[in-house]
Amino acid sequence: MNKSRLRLGVNIDHVATIRNARGIRHPDPVRAAGLAVLAGADGITAHLREDRRHISDEDIATLSDVLSVPLNLEMAATEEMLEIALRHKPHAVCLVPEKRQELTTEGGLDVAGQFDRLKPYVDALNKAGCRVSLFIDPDEAQLDAAVALGAPVTELHTGAYCELSGEPQQEELARIRKATAYGAGKGLEMHAGHGLSYETVKPIAAIPELMELNIGHFLVGEAIFHGLEVSIKEMRRLMDEARA
Repeated sequence: MNKSRLRLGVNIDHVATIRNARGIRHPDPVRAAGLAVLAGADGITAHLREDRRHISDEDIATLSDVLSVPLNLEMAATEEMLEIALRHKPHAVCLVPEKRQELTTEGGLDVAGQFDRLKPYVDALNKAGCRVSLFIDPDEAQLDAAVALGAPVTELHTGAYCELSGEPQQEELARIRKATAYGAGKGLEMHAGHGLSYETVKPIAAIPELMELNIGHFLVGEAIFHGLEVSIKEMRRLMDEARA
């Protein structure tokens, strides 16, 4: 693989959301993961939440067994989730904030404020050989804390950028660009994700220090109208166009 190519991680959580609405086995998020790989996904992301609202323990076990590309397990820093991660040892583990009442992840993890609590989790995952990522807001203090914790990767939260428009959106984009360059300069591998769509992806994909984008909800939504393969290939095309 071309090392300069921006990787695309496809999040399959909301295939499981649709499945769970009926409490049956269809549509299968593992099948969706396989289709995503065929369409050009470089990795699969799945968030195992405390309340199991979408991805299940069985999904993680099956994905760990069958995927031909890296699995990125998103999880909260809890003893239960750490035990699951250490059992399956996915390629990557992204620690994210999690509140039961939220519809989706609302912001970045406060790494600086929770440094002492997070340190044992990062250490245990590093020791197990998992590539630890921290999902944070584009803030230099949080990036400094990530470096001090020993996490090799950070994923910048792009949700605020995607929800804004006009000048405020451009200001948030500038903030993301600055944070990406700062983190890369500190030796972190920089990723980004949350809320990205066809309309918002290109300015993010054009940031040269970014190595990976993780996109899910929009792609699953577009798949309803055009199919998952077509949706992923179009996102891949836009990302490559932005890098060109």
